[in-house]
Amino acid sequence: CWKFVFTDCRCADDASKTYEELFAKLDTNKDGKVDVSELKAGLAAMGIKSGKGKIVSSGDKDQDDGLDFNEFSKYLKEHEKKLRLTFKSLDKNNDGRIDYAEVKQSLADLGVNISKEAAEKILRSIDADGTMTVDWNEWKEHFLFNPATNLQEIIHYWKHSTVLDIGDSLTIPDEFTEEEKTTGVWWKQLTAGAMAGAVSRTGTAPLDRMKVFMQVHSSKSNKISLVGGFKQMLKEGGPTSLWRGNGINVLKIAPETAIKFMAYEQYKKLLASDAGKIEIHERFMAGSLAGATAQTAIYPMEVLKTRLTLRKTGQYSGMYDCAKKILKREGVKAFYKGYIPNMLGIIPYAGIDLTVYESLKNFWLSHYAKDTANPGIFVLLGCGTISSTCGQLASYPLALVRTRMQAQASVEGSEQLPMGRLVKKILEKEGFFGLYRGILPNFMKVIPAVSISYVVYEYMRSGLGIQK
Repeated sequence: CWKFVFTDCRCADDASKTYEELFAKLDTNKDGKVDVSELKAGLAAMGIKSGKGKIVSSGDKDQDDGLDFNEFSKYLKEHEKKLRLTFKSLDKNNDGRIDYAEVKQSLADLGVNISKEAAEKILRSIDADGTMTVDWNEWKEHFLFNPATNLQEIIHYWKHSTVLDIGDSLTIPDEFTEEEKTTGVWWKQLTAGAMAGAVSRTGTAPLDRMKVFMQVHSSKSNKISLVGGFKQMLKEGGPTSLWRGNGINVLKIAPETAIKFMAYEQYKKLLASDAGKIEIHERFMAGSLAGATAQTAIYPMEVLKTRLTLRKTGQYSGMYDCAKKILKREGVKAFYKGYIPNMLGIIPYAGIDLTVYESLKNFWLSHYAKDTANPGIFVLLGCGTISSTCGQLASYPLALVRTRMQAQASVEGSEQLPMGRLVKKILEKEGFFGLYRGILPNFMKVIPAVSISYVVYEYMRSGLGIQK
């Protein structure tokens, strides 16, 4: 009902005390225009679903699908008049204040009867000074200023967070606001994220080793169960063998995060159609290219990780020894085995991860965002976990092929097959589900990995002095 009464004045929702300040707040990508998507984000924060296209089209005199400052301020002046008219129409006794009885009466005039309690609740949501009456300044402040604050909150809370490290390196990098970049908070956030990733990968390393073990050795003729696999590992190398390959898995976090972040910032500048503006498809492309750049740079570490994870007791004395032996026996090209399926895997992972995350975020904002854009940590972690898991599910066959190719030369009697023939062979011998070997331990590690990385991330944030 409340939305219905204020349909006209809501068009001016996104104004702040001065038009310049408002324009700067709403123009999140700093391209000198407020377009439909920016307006939509501001209105979504207030739970308003319609009218955003109309606002831009009616204010957009030069038909360029965005409001520049002049169009914007002219449009707002007209709508501030409407806002004042609405205030006056509610203020039945012309005393410059609106009380609950006047709210109740105005709704009754429209044929909508509400209780005294409901009218008071509406009033309380606007009443800044607690007098249970609303004057013109409170009215203007509430309707013109709140959404801009919420828009900043949306950006602040709904970044696709570094908190989540489920052991995969294919996620789209973090978004940082201009303020975070200039104050240097970004590197603290990345450091906290890398540390959280290191601890979570170490905590879930036995499940990760089990996944790689099953990807390479499990088949119809050689079925490996979780319990049987762990027994085999413990028998062969004792409890410490469960952490084989973890050292390099942790070591590659820092260079990969740094390269990916720097490459992402550069690709965003190159791909953005307008300076500073980044649409979701451009973000996906920039993120995928940044992931490909980082993966290319650290790929030999990926190969070493697989070989060290699968190694038998006494096979290699350490990372350096492993690298030396691979180089001597197989040459430089061995360090890029499985590179093509790895690169191809970035596209379904990043695309599905980003799409699912944005869909869940928009669903929450349109259905549950009442007073704040902060969904709380469980919703954020839930959305991030679901989207990353969906991304993993889509790219898993490519990950399995990559791991098999990385391991080929170290598995006795194994053929050195190219990607296409390897996929064909798996499908012929194992069927479609042969491409999903090892997915059980992979999914089993998601929740502990997310939980560990979140706890460590929060400790690191407070240790590094990052504000909430």
